[in-house]
Amino acid sequence: MKKNNLKKLVSKLPKHPNVLGRDRFFNSAVLIPLVKIDGEYHLIFQKRAAHIRQGGDICFPGGGFESDVDKDFKDTALRETYEELGIPKKDIKILGQLDTYVAPIGAIIESFVARVKKKAYNNMKIDHNEVEKTIVIPISFFKDNEPKEYTLAHEIQPYKIDENGNKEIFFPVEELGLPDTYKKPWGNKRHKIWVYEYEGEVIWGITSVLIKDVIDKY
Repeated sequence: MKKNNLKKLVSKLPKHPNVLGRDRFFNSAVLIPLVKIDGEYHLIFQKRAAHIRQGGDICFPGGGFESDVDKDFKDTALRETYEELGIPKKDIKILGQLDTYVAPIGAIIESFVARVKKKAYNNMKIDHNEVEKTIVIPISFFKDNEPKEYTLAHEIQPYKIDENGNKEIFFPVEELGLPDTYKKPWGNKRHKIWVYEYEGEVIWGITSVLIKDVIDKY
């Protein structure tokens, strides 16, 4: 490598390292809203409307980053909270941010812990096109009740067999002359999943990961 090329490389290294290949993922942001009720902080959740993607799941308000309207991920979290729950930016105080979470499903989540004014909580205007209902759970519930722990496995699939029995190749292992081990699914990476149950509702997935991180810090 020529000296000038090395200087060029060094000059282009990020001053603040981010997530490599971020543009290949679904980038999103959520708000983790806290509201004080009867002297105790509660987390505000929403149950997704049944007819939308991941309908029936319980989550925090949030959604995908939109570069044409959001200047940063905090803007995304605040905008989505207003669109879904009708809580305006002026009634939300951002307290801090969790570490970036890269989910196995191919999404990157930026999470912002925030305090919501009690008046704003009482006057929420839910968008029922997206949200079935809200669920408010005291922090003490999560402190006093450990989640159940399960395991999921993810495999790399170089091909799939469609409904007509045809083989759809994603990655041409044979054509590339790669070892036989890659001709069939590989990886089988396992990761933990936490599940909370509260008054007949089940909270799991990315939301449970965020809850656990918050509670571990609380």
